[in-house]
Amino acid sequence: MEYVEPRNVTSDALTRVWSVAEFCDRHRIDDRERQRLLELFGSFATASELLHNARREPKFR
Repeated sequence: MEYVEPRNVTSDALTRVWSVAEFCDRHRIDDRERQRLLELFGSFATASELLHNARREPKFR
């Protein structure tokens, strides 16, 4: 673990920390993929990590 001073943290959108469950709900990710992301990252991950590792089934008309 590493302690980080809040004033030294930048607020870049891709470094924002998300709850994996909340991210999956917002991005309509199914339960199987949610479980895979939870195993991969735990309960929290950065937006960049989640966006680059989440798989979604394409929705065709």
